[in-house]
Amino acid sequence: MGNDILAEITGMLVEIVGDEYLLADEVTMKTTFNEDLALESIEFVALAEALHHRYGAAVDLMGFLAEKDMDAILAMSVGELVSHIGRITHASLARGTAGSGASSAAVAG
Repeated sequence: MGNDILAEITGMLVEIVGDEYLLADEVTMKTTFNEDLALESIEFVALAEALHHRYGAAVDLMGFLAEKDMDAILAMSVGELVSHIGRITHASLARGTAGSGASSAAVAG
């Protein structure tokens, strides 16, 4: 599951920053968002939106970042995000609610 999530996040990052700046094979679990990728705040927002679209409301990047201090945010690796998403999607699967973020919003709307 972790490799699938890593591949999806990598695809999102390449789409956000552009393949002229980032190649998919450059992103690993140890790649950091700040030092290695030099993501700007607008790119973090785009990543948060892509994650929300793909995984639903349960994967809240901004909420995840809000739990960290500035040093932890600056040092955060792609692997930390992969693990976070893995825990959430695993918990959702265990409850039988995986992928229901968009469909439950459509029903409620």
